[in-house]
Amino acid sequence: MANHSQTLDRTFHALSDPTRRAVVESLSDHGESSVTALAAPFPIGLPTFLKHLRVLEDSGLVTTTKTGRTRMCRLRPRPLGDVETWLSTRRRSVDAQLDAFSAYVESIPNPPEVSHGKP
Repeated sequence: MANHSQTLDRTFHALSDPTRRAVVESLSDHGESSVTALAAPFPIGLPTFLKHLRVLEDSGLVTTTKTGRTRMCRLRPRPLGDVETWLSTRRRSVDAQLDAFSAYVESIPNPPEVSHGKP
């Protein structure tokens, strides 16, 4: 359980930054891409971008391979699936609580209408 929790923590940490989320979206939309192509849209230096990429790699969201001088990045869907499973479980729990609350509210008899003094 602790390992699963650490994995989720790393994934949520990686996704907590807008630059890293944009990288995940780009890889999701366009597939494998070079580091240079991924970094191009961001107004940050390559060393800073590489730090973001390292966080994504450490979380397991992104894997990189080097062919010659080109480093290619690929999205790994498993961590996103783990997050989706975790959120789905939380959603079911919250839905059950809301259903119970709704049933309780509907079981309360309507109070009589109150007159505000004007006929």
